[in-house]
Amino acid sequence: MKRGLLLAGWLLALAGLGLLVSQRLKVSGDLRDFMPAPTNADQRLLMEQVGDGPGSRLLLLAIDGGNDAALAGLSQGLAGALRGDAHYTQVLNGSFDLTALDEHLLPYRYLLSPTLDKERYDEAFLADQLDQRLDDLSSPAATLLKGLLPRDPTLEVLKLAERWTPARTPQLREGVWFSPQGEALLVVQTRAAGFDPAAQGAAVGGIEQAFRRLPGAGAARLTISGPGYFSVVVGEHTRHEAEWIGNVSTVGFILLLLLAYRSIGTLLLSALPIASAALGGIAALVLVFPQVHGITLAFGFTLLGVAQEYPIRVLSHRRAGEDAVASVRGLWPLLLTAIASACIAYLAFYASGVNGLQQLAVFTISGLLVAGLCTRYLLPRLLPARVRDVAAMPWLAAARRFFDRLPRPRWLPALVAGAIVAALALAPGPFWQNNLAALTPLPQDLLQRDARLRDALGAPDVRYLLLLQAPDAQGVLRLSEQLEPKVDALVARHAADAIELPSRYLPSIATQQARQGRLPDSASLRAALAQATQGMPFRKDLFEPFVADVATAKALPPLTPDAFARSALGQRLAAMLVQRDGQWLGLGTLSGVHDAAALEALARDSGGAVRVLDLKTAAESLVVDYRVRILHALAIAAVLLVLTVSFALRGWRRAWRVLAPMTLATFLVLAVERAAGVEISLFHLVALTLAAGLGLHYALFFERDTDDVAEQRRTLHATLVCVASALLVFGMFAWSSIPVLRAIGLTVSLGVAFHFCLSTLMAPHARSD
Repeated sequence: MKRGLLLAGWLLALAGLGLLVSQRLKVSGDLRDFMPAPTNADQRLLMEQVGDGPGSRLLLLAIDGGNDAALAGLSQGLAGALRGDAHYTQVLNGSFDLTALDEHLLPYRYLLSPTLDKERYDEAFLADQLDQRLDDLSSPAATLLKGLLPRDPTLEVLKLAERWTPARTPQLREGVWFSPQGEALLVVQTRAAGFDPAAQGAAVGGIEQAFRRLPGAGAARLTISGPGYFSVVVGEHTRHEAEWIGNVSTVGFILLLLLAYRSIGTLLLSALPIASAALGGIAALVLVFPQVHGITLAFGFTLLGVAQEYPIRVLSHRRAGEDAVASVRGLWPLLLTAIASACIAYLAFYASGVNGLQQLAVFTISGLLVAGLCTRYLLPRLLPARVRDVAAMPWLAAARRFFDRLPRPRWLPALVAGAIVAALALAPGPFWQNNLAALTPLPQDLLQRDARLRDALGAPDVRYLLLLQAPDAQGVLRLSEQLEPKVDALVARHAADAIELPSRYLPSIATQQARQGRLPDSASLRAALAQATQGMPFRKDLFEPFVADVATAKALPPLTPDAFARSALGQRLAAMLVQRDGQWLGLGTLSGVHDAAALEALARDSGGAVRVLDLKTAAESLVVDYRVRILHALAIAAVLLVLTVSFALRGWRRAWRVLAPMTLATFLVLAVERAAGVEISLFHLVALTLAAGLGLHYALFFERDTDDVAEQRRTLHATLVCVASALLVFGMFAWSSIPVLRAIGLTVSLGVAFHFCLSTLMAPHARSD
């Protein structure tokens, strides 16, 4: 009766935790949570650009599978559908976009266009422009021009649209862009940040749905590329493979426990501490953090694998006829030491100061404590009274005799240490992996396709930025205007294919006011129009909307960045004009950089107001800072671990027999991976910490000085089940096609094998029967 009430209460508590988690858990997808806080201006800018910069928001689209006319129709149809969707802030396909400038900002076109820098709206200029319009009206563009002509006879809107189109554009056919391969091309800028996989997934899904609804889309194919698309692909690929590995390893783990203990009831009960650990860890997260990162949950469940050993130890060490509570009481000092040691190791993640790793620490430490306490105080009271003593298994006796006969030379640690030093010293290639791109699970063909589309569309370079610094936004815009002739010269010299500056979208107030001053008054403009239209087939009052707009523009206050932000292109300018640390920065984007030295020379000549930011260098410095912080935290955790184990085992001699195999095995994994040419990344460090936590259990229980042969067999049985379960799960990860999962799986699998072997060989020589 008591067992039934306890089980019901435990299950109700789990249900309550599950309800709390379901109501309060908010999952974040911003990968910057797993990067350290930037320590300098370049690193801060890097993090902003990777997540929110214009390059991170671009999706590159290509449509193929038909003739030019059909593909152009699909391009126009898709662009029209996307321009009305709030997920996208800009859609470019080479066609003239009348919506590029909002209606309430149309009179500002005279202040934004560079026409008035060299011209005046006098009789000669207007006559030339109107003569060109007569020619245009007999061209295929006549339908478009008829609507524009009364209000904009000089086509300032069209000039602005061309100015705001990427500087280097593909070939124009059928009114839209085409690649050399005959694909219709589009560029879409999303409202969502590049580091928001969920929002990027919605944006990509919206594009695909809009394309499928187009007439004739069934015979064509849509290709999407860009950082946002990559985040969606990576997320889906990782989730699919992790689920598949998780399902297979779960089935394998269940079969392993059934084979080891031959009791379905016992198997189900042993799952309760693990379930409690998972829910308890998530509950701690939702109470401490407003949002929980998805990677925290994925890595956290992996690190909680240590907790599966707690019920295994209880089941394997129990004697036939022995009360489960008494059995666990005898094991508890060692289990408590193992739990405390694992928590200390994971505490290093919290000390890193990185939000994602702090979440990981809270999750795993809370989960391990919950699993340990449930194993100690709840599980024993639910286990059946009669059990089968695993020490009676004949194969286990033979296995114990085999391990007892293995030699344990005193020089073994020195030999292993020497091999480690030699392997690390002679290992090929760099020791650390500083390039995050090397860890991407994207297939090479996707990366090659992205490079091809980026080149065809002239999309911004993802490596370099031109930084313009001034005390205020207007200072940045003035500096940008001063640089325009110089960057045009660099483009002409092929130092870069294109350089886009903030003043391309919004000139400074001083420039706007100068243009405003060159605008004629209404009477002068009407007189100039009357003279210019003599002999032309235009009605006298046709251009009254033009006169009205010029009069409005002449009285307008200059357009500021805040006011421009309300237009369709406002987000683009906002990404290029930012305030940081009391200064304003203008971000010039570059496409096709061929001569970085020429850009550096331009920056040097500016007297410090302009800099070239290499995002690759900034990213590598951020990774290095991150790793140093983690290593410092792990070093502190290692000292605490030594003190904890020494105190628990009451002596350095016994602590040595536990810590030595764990330390040697950890460095042996490093040596083997480095000898194989593997560069060590953050994921390897996380995996080494997990493997060390598992290995500590093996060494702790093998170290026990006991003359009881049956107890020695139970220790071996529990350890073999733990080793087999760890190899089952992480061995499958090692075969993953995803670099992160493969790194974790290979490192933990090697670690488990080395920890087991060295813990066995360096344990006190047990007596054989």
